[in-house]
Amino acid sequence: MIPIPERGIYLASRSPRRRELLSQIGVRFHLLLFRERLGERPEVDETVLEGEAPAAYVERMARAKAEAGWKRMLQRNLPQAPVLAADTTVALGGRILGKPRDRNEAAEMLAVLSGERHEVLTGVALKHDNQLEFALSISEVLLNKMSEEEIGQYVASGESDDKAGAYAIQGRAARFIVELRGSYSGVMGLPLYETSLLLDKLRGRNPY
Repeated sequence: MIPIPERGIYLASRSPRRRELLSQIGVRFHLLLFRERLGERPEVDETVLEGEAPAAYVERMARAKAEAGWKRMLQRNLPQAPVLAADTTVALGGRILGKPRDRNEAAEMLAVLSGERHEVLTGVALKHDNQLEFALSISEVLLNKMSEEEIGQYVASGESDDKAGAYAIQGRAARFIVELRGSYSGVMGLPLYETSLLLDKLRGRNPY
């Protein structure tokens, strides 16, 4: 059994949505952010490998971010605590739609997703010492058919920036969501059920 310290866990993510979701279920956490300097290579390369399936991609990314967070914690001589990381991507017919590089690409993504059922995959990884646990959430979302004007207005709002698939279900895009099958929090970026299972497992509990 590995006790989770009273101080909580580290969250290796810049996402304010993941912070909100952890707070929602009462998990105490401290941010463990990667230092990003202009011209430096990122600590985790998010490039999709040739032929890589969406589920394999989010698992690889979540695990890599948790490992990188653990390494960063040690480098900074911080008190040791479990490191939680996650990765979310949108997939349509096996095609991975990550974060748009700019608003033109965001509009292109939304045009592709408009009126289509697609998957939102979020992988969650929890690292402590030599133990690295992983869980995957896959949800299905149907977006309403969006007009070019609606897409343009949504992208101009800035909400599509830095969002997998170029939309945020918890924001203005909610008006375009016809149907959701799966985890609402998973589509937001941190599936709370799967995250809770990982935390319970780390505590040595049997959630079943």
